[in-house]
Amino acid sequence: MIRFGAYMSSFALRSIALGLLSLSIAGFSGGAMAAQQSGTVKSTHGAWSILCDTPAGAKSEQCALIQNVVAADRPEMGLSVVVLKTADNKAKILRVLAPLGVLLPNGLGLNVDGKDIGRAYFVRCFEDGCYAEVILEDQLVQTFKTGKAATFIVFQTPEEGIGIPVELNGFGEGFDALP
Repeated sequence: MIRFGAYMSSFALRSIALGLLSLSIAGFSGGAMAAQQSGTVKSTHGAWSILCDTPAGAKSEQCALIQNVVAADRPEMGLSVVVLKTADNKAKILRVLAPLGVLLPNGLGLNVDGKDIGRAYFVRCFEDGCYAEVILEDQLVQTFKTGKAATFIVFQTPEEGIGIPVELNGFGEGFDALP
């Protein structure tokens, strides 16, 4: 079992992850971030938006709390951070889409307000990038709600980590509004 610090209990099952939300919810184009979002923005909460869509074959609309970010000094290095609840409302998932070309074995690091939370590993890559996914535990949700800034770290070499800041402003309000 893989852990994302003490807060993450395990990765979401790959089959669940693919069935939860259309992979087209956020994508990359030519290595740079492009807001290729399908669906409708239902609301905005600080730096976060709730985006809803009805994926092919789904019986009902699915919504996710999202934020797309780009490293200030590296415009080709962007992330899509997606938080969603499973259709049965039994689990919450944190999914991060990183661009192709990141070093996969080092995974994705996470710091919140300067505190190391841990690392998640990439589960698969597609044309639009590589995905890291974890079950979002209540304690990490609380850390995001009370924190000011998160930094996700991707690696281009074993020694070179690139920190990409993610604003937590509005996360709590957006998470609570997520259907």
